[in-house]
Amino acid sequence: MTVAIVIILPAIVLLVAGYKTSRAGYASATYTVVRTDRSFELRDYPALSVVETTTAPDANGADGSFSRLFRFISGNNLDRQKIAMTTPVFMSGVESAGTMAFVLPAGVSGTQAPRPTDGKLAVRELPSGHFAVLRYSGRRNVKNEAGALARLRAWLQLQGLKATEARPVYGYFDPPWTPWFLRRNEVMLRLVSAP
Repeated sequence: MTVAIVIILPAIVLLVAGYKTSRAGYASATYTVVRTDRSFELRDYPALSVVETTTAPDANGADGSFSRLFRFISGNNLDRQKIAMTTPVFMSGVESAGTMAFVLPAGVSGTQAPRPTDGKLAVRELPSGHFAVLRYSGRRNVKNEAGALARLRAWLQLQGLKATEARPVYGYFDPPWTPWFLRRNEVMLRLVSAP
């Protein structure tokens, strides 16, 4: 029993440290925290340039959205320019009619970004704004997303804040092999006015 603990415990520690540092290796979309309340934050985001694609899973549940975006930043674009990966990956809408976007790094604006060679990709700018955000862990699935969104909406109501009618945006920060309890996920709602 003690031999198993001596072998397993260090492996778990290394695994946890590896996942924590894999997220830390990427630049993230910039924002300013206006207020924090446990897992909730009010944030101001500047305009962000993104490369975006629609999501439409096939009969097997795969749609290749992430691969399309990853090929773009890996140099599959008109300039053959490689672009650094950033976090989070933004997703909005429902799987059958949603979008997935990579935020372009600071210094690569929408006008400076290379043009996609894939017609399913578009480079665009997300407008600046005020957002309410809830950070949560777990795997990406409809149940977790719905639960997080319900918690964020309930918190907004308690705070007397109003979100726009725009659909929520989900941010995913970790690679798919990250254990569910270590994942950083966020749900964001654009606010009608500044907090």
